[in-house]
Amino acid sequence: MEQLQRIKLLIGRESVEKLQKAKVAIFGLGGVGSFVAESLARSGIGELHIIDKDIIDITNINRQLYALHSTIGQKKVDVAKTRILDINPNAKVYDYCKNFNNENFDFSFSKMDYIVDAIDDIDAKIELIKASKQANVPIICAMGAGNKLDPTKFKVTDISETHTCPLAKIIRKKLNELDIHNVKVVFSTEKPIKKTTSTIASCSFVPSVAGLIISSAVIKDLIK
Repeated sequence: MEQLQRIKLLIGRESVEKLQKAKVAIFGLGGVGSFVAESLARSGIGELHIIDKDIIDITNINRQLYALHSTIGQKKVDVAKTRILDINPNAKVYDYCKNFNNENFDFSFSKMDYIVDAIDDIDAKIELIKASKQANVPIICAMGAGNKLDPTKFKVTDISETHTCPLAKIIRKKLNELDIHNVKVVFSTEKPIKKTTSTIASCSFVPSVAGLIISSAVIKDLIK
């Protein structure tokens, strides 16, 4: 495919063919997940499963790829699917406008080549990790990207090596209690900025970078 010519020069024809055959599921299409989907689509991933129940709101515009004044009120999965297919018309895109709950979520994890966790709910993140582990499918999880201003502080590592990030601390503790290990994550070493409200603060240039780092890790794992 001509549009993949530049990445083929970088990773080779066989690796591009691997990406075209790959099946990746992205849970969450917010500030992190929307940029994961964008990058994977532009990299030639052949099959994408996108999962998010949310409707685009005006408060999403400052950081989420699909949030525009023209898309306010639309389903994130609908806007995402249209954009992905405009990037790669040959891709297979399956959209699920629902929140992940392992008890009532009908999804074939074992058919995936990779799972991306870009959801915010802690319990759902744990259930998603459990489901991926049970299906023996690799997963990479986004830790906290809110209340931060420095996108250069992100690292890819195992959950056991995380520090500083409050969300990572909670996830690490819960996984230890469940005796679940070897979970790849992207986390920030930046101390969260203190705030006076319970609303998580955000900007355009931190969660987007986390998403691009995640997509880089997924691509490298798929072609290695």
